[in-house]
Amino acid sequence: MKKGFTLVELLVVIAIIGILSTLSVVSLNSARAKARDARRLSDIKQIRTALEMYFDSNMSYPDGTTTTTTLGVNTTACLTSAGWVSTSSCTGIIYMQKVPSDPQPTRSYQYSKVDATHYRIAYYLEGSSATKTATESSMD
Repeated sequence: MKKGFTLVELLVVIAIIGILSTLSVVSLNSARAKARDARRLSDIKQIRTALEMYFDSNMSYPDGTTTTTTLGVNTTACLTSAGWVSTSSCTGIIYMQKVPSDPQPTRSYQYSKVDATHYRIAYYLEGSSATKTATESSMD
């Protein structure tokens, strides 16, 4: 009598391995999304801290480059006493040396100054479908 595996046994094992690898890839993608969300929340908290230090020195929040300013790009890569500036202009009192950008290149953090004592930062979390908002007093 020959010893070995039949074709059916081999196909069953290959199918089981395929199912397990698919499940691990799906859970890995979920873990990556959660990690990006954690980084986003950390970035927003750091930006809020820098904005509060700026406010303490200037009694106003920095103006944006437009109505809504994308953070972490060339023109808003640094927060100094002059407000949002590019990294080449990052001199003087520096509140944030490198303003973070969203971990995904298709997304961004949007800053808007409401008035001298209020601002709004819009950001996106992958765990929810709605845009979140951070202000000087809360994180939505």
